Amino acid sequence: MHYQMWIRTLAHNLISRSGPFRHMYVKVGDTAEMTKAFTQKDVLLFSEITGDTNPLHLNEEYAKGTRFLRPVVHGVLITGLISAVLGTKMPGPGCVFLSQEIRFPAPLYIGEEALAAAEIKKLKQSIAWIAVSCTVVKSGKVVMEGEVKVKVPDGKDE
Repeated sequence: MHYQMWIRTLAHNLISRSGPFRHMYVKVGDTAEMTKAFTQKDVLLFSEITGDTNPLHLNEEYAKGTRFLRPVVHGVLITGLISAVLGTKMPGPGCVFLSQEIRFPAPLYIGEEALAAAEIKKLKQSIAWIAVSCTVVKSGKVVMEGEVKVKVPDGKDE
């Protein structure tokens, strides 16, 4: 009887993506993505919360005098999209950022719709190495790329 209960519990945990076998549900090649266009209000709120009042992000006149010619979205907001993908879609709730190596090859401007994408490249026990990127949907311009390492939930962290 205990054996049947164990099999039912194991099957339930695997199907529901919860319990001690949750990390077995992610595999190399798994992907997830989301899109967002940051508004001026988003950038202002982020500046207020963090104290990052760099005029490159907030002042159109200042930005006109830079190589960007207009205000740009904070890079940390862009990486926040990756955090949202990883924490809500794949691997999902309970995953923990361990490290990141990120590059910003081009600016993201306020109002541009960005596609944040993630793909598991390596999985060792409960650690996943995930390639990440953000591209502007309309133009295909890459505004962020890199790799993050996350701890995948194993049921004990939930």
